[in-house]
Amino acid sequence: MPETVAAPAAPDFDALAVGDIVAEREFHLTRDSLVRYAGASGDFNPIHYRDDVAASVGLPGVLAHGMLTMGLAVQPVVDWAGDPARVADYQVRFTRPVVVDPETGADVSVTAKVGQLDAEARAVRVDLTVSFEGATVLGKAQVRVVLA
Repeated sequence: MPETVAAPAAPDFDALAVGDIVAEREFHLTRDSLVRYAGASGDFNPIHYRDDVAASVGLPGVLAHGMLTMGLAVQPVVDWAGDPARVADYQVRFTRPVVVDPETGADVSVTAKVGQLDAEARAVRVDLTVSFEGATVLGKAQVRVVLA
């Protein structure tokens, strides 16, 4: 008979307050990161790995995949929640591209802050601030985490 493994304990809903920072993380992206993501996702659009193609369509350089940025941004919240099944909803607006320099890469920072508490559902809306070079790259990035 297979062994049942319990999910890690959820964060203490009653100890949370609006404005609490629940997670912070920096991610360093390189061109290698983009190639690996392209292979995993199947998105081989050359704007994600060729400077000449990116320039020919008016982009400032090779861009990180939007879904890669979105996935990285939610990971600190998933880690904080202790179980990915606790994430009930996740939405963002793509506001600015992440340009990945061929030599220095790109650093993306994520801060996850409690934006709203729903005591009845024991759910938390976590607002993400995701930035690159001091500018926000994901707007209205919100994660709903159910801690019931």
